[in-house]
Amino acid sequence: MKWVLAINIAGFAVLFLGLAFMIFSTPVQAAAMEETATNPALAAALIGAGIVTGLACVGAGIATGSAASAAIGAVSENENMMGKALIFVAMAEGIAIYGLLIAFMILNQV
Repeated sequence: MKWVLAINIAGFAVLFLGLAFMIFSTPVQAAAMEETATNPALAAALIGAGIVTGLACVGAGIATGSAASAAIGAVSENENMMGKALIFVAMAEGIAIYGLLIAFMILNQV
């Protein structure tokens, strides 16, 4: 178990350093920040798209968690319920996709 923990910590460190390098080494972000600062509609659209996507994903996670646990219980009692249970779980996951589509529609208007 110690080597698994060491591999996870090493992988996290490599990923963290790589992402930090990518974030802080790009000078293109300054131009995007200037455009956002001078255009309040773009800033509001970016904030709105982020909020829509985030809340939709949180809602989808809550719905999927409850639907999947109920589906597991139903399938354990009756194996013929598998198809019906998967449909309800997939419907709950669709909430995140709808939120992402709305975010694209918001960003398309700017």
